[in-house]
Formats: sequence, C-alpha cells, structure tokens
Amino acid sequence: MQHEITRVIPLLDDQGNLTEPGFARKLLPVYDRNAVKGGPARLKEWDYYYVGNDRFGVALTVADNSYMGLDSISFLSFTGTPWQITKSPMRAFPMGGTCLPASSAGGVTAVSGKGYGLVFIVEGGKRVLTAHMDNYRGKDPIDVHVVLTDEPEESMVICTPFDKPGHFYFNQKINCMRAKGNVQIGGERYEFHPEDSFGVLDWGRGVWTYHNTWYWGSASGLLDGVPFGFNIGYGFGDTRAATENMLFYNGRAHKLSEVVFHIPMKDKKEDYLKPWTFSSDDGKFEMDFVPILDRASNTDFKVLKSDQHQVFGRFTGTAALEDGTRLNVKDLLGFAEKVENKW
Repeated sequence: MQHEITRVIPLLDDQGNLTEPGFARKLLPVYDRNAVKGGPARLKEWDYYYVGNDRFGVALTVADNSYMGLDSISFLSFTGTPWQITKSPMRAFPMGGTCLPASSAGGVTAVSGKGYGLVFIVEGGKRVLTAHMDNYRGKDPIDVHVVLTDEPEESMVICTPFDKPGHFYFNQKINCMRAKGNVQIGGERYEFHPEDSFGVLDWGRGVWTYHNTWYWGSASGLLDGVPFGFNIGYGFGDTRAATENMLFYNGRAHKLSEVVFHIPMKDKKEDYLKPWTFSSDDGKFEMDFVPILDRASNTDFKVLKSDQHQVFGRFTGTAALEDGTRLNVKDLLGFAEKVENKW
C-alpha cells in the first residue's frame, strides 16, 4: 500500500502522533515543534545538503539531536585515487537551541563553533549554502559557497510512525536542484556549474526510538539531457502506509514500492567496496552499483553509537515511471548508505 497525502494537514495530533501516515509529492504536512509530545531528549532535527558532480562533492550538515548537536563538512574527490575528508564538531545539549526552521521552504539555518560556521539561507527560490572551517586539511581551511536553484515542483515527503506513542519521522528529500558555486581548500578551488552539478536536501524532523538501522540511497543528474534522480531507503519505523522510494524525472515524482539493498558480504560482514545490486518488488527499480569511495565512521560509546557507511559510486540499470515508461540509466553517480544509530 502506498497512501498519498493530497491536502494540507497538521503533521501531528493533540497526542503528538501523526495525523496521516503516508507520502506526499509536495510539502503538505505542517510541522509544529510545539505539538511534539515524545519527550525533548528524543527529538531529532537536521538539515543535510549534498552537492556534487562526476568529479567531486561536498556534504554539509547541521543537526540538533537534543542532547547532542552535530555540525559536519565533508569533501569528496572521485577522480584519480579517490579521497575524502570529514570533520564533524559536536555540541553538547543544544536541546532545540539550534532553532532549525519549521519548514524546508524558507528560513535560516545557522550554527558556529570554535573555528567553523555553517549558514543555509532559503529565500527567493534559492538556497544559499555557506560554510567555513579552520585547519580542515592540515592547516588549510575550507570555504564553501554554493547556490541551489531550479527546485523541482515535486519531491519526496514522508510521514512515518514508530511503534511507540509520540514517535514519528517527518522527512523531505529534494533532488535535482542545479548547483553553482565553489569549494576552496587551501590553494585549490573546485567549481560547481549548473550544467553538470546538482544538489539534494535531506530535511528531517522527528522523535526517534533509541536503536535504528537505516538504508538510504540517492542520485541526481541528467538522463539524455533531462533532470533525473531517485530516493530509496528503508529500515526504520512502520512503512505500511508508504515507503520513501521515489523517482524524479523532469520535475515530477514517480512513486516506487519496496526497494531492497543487496550489499555483498565477506566473512559475515558487509564488503562495502564490492559491487552492490538493488531490486524492487514492483520491478520499477533494478540497479547495479559500482562503489568508488566509502565515507565511513564509527563512534561507539556503548550507550551512544553511530556506525556509518556512506558509499559513493555509479548506478547502472533500469527505472520505470508511473506510466510504464522505462528509463535506461548508465554510470549515474550517487550514493548508498547503511547507518546504525543508538541515539
């Protein structure tokens, strides 16, 4: 079952539960932080942007996870010998004090700490992303300035309940935004041009249960000159009303059913840099995935844990639109990840 939300609704009822689990193609549910009832220490809010092309990419995160804030800048190079740098300063007990916007459609996300700052400004049909961090690569600082435009009319919006009162996940993924700007690391400058560079937004708000493992994949690019991308994922909450799997083609969203990540195994552990495959129960998403780079991190304090593998690589296969049109995809650069959190 894929239940579609088609009208503007309050996200939460008086008990802090979702009024209507399901998916939407536009930002129709209205999030009100004052309606959250699941406990202030369980509320997770974040804005995550990834901007990239076939050669390099940058990821920016501002997250307020109640008892822990996380601000992150990742730079990834896919040519020659692939490499990446990720720096993620933490803040203790922000408890909502980061004041992330209640809507992805407008507002300012801003945070700073010792030697770094990130600012996301959404207004006038643009998303302006700015970031700086001292001593990012050795003594070299990093500076990021990117403008995202041409936001598609439709996106992936999901309202997912957990099997616990007052717990929910509200998420929007916006793919295929055109990107213009640059990243400066020391004396090296990396330019994004809207002809071949795209951005994706992962905008999340919710009250999460303690232990979760999720799978997420995303890509944005051009298919025979037409903007094309997808969002796939699962592993948390009750997805009987809807999954978050969706294709994007020429500004329109096309719903998918269940998608499964097939990660190769070696000695009973995932072998992330070997080729993966993806399959769907409706036959509309069948992909091979050749990894290039694993952006891996593992923080384990027993009570708190985050084991992350965000793998960047190239997707090749077929995808079908809702009218049955089948698209052939070849070497589309994107990522797929598995993340286990105790938070």
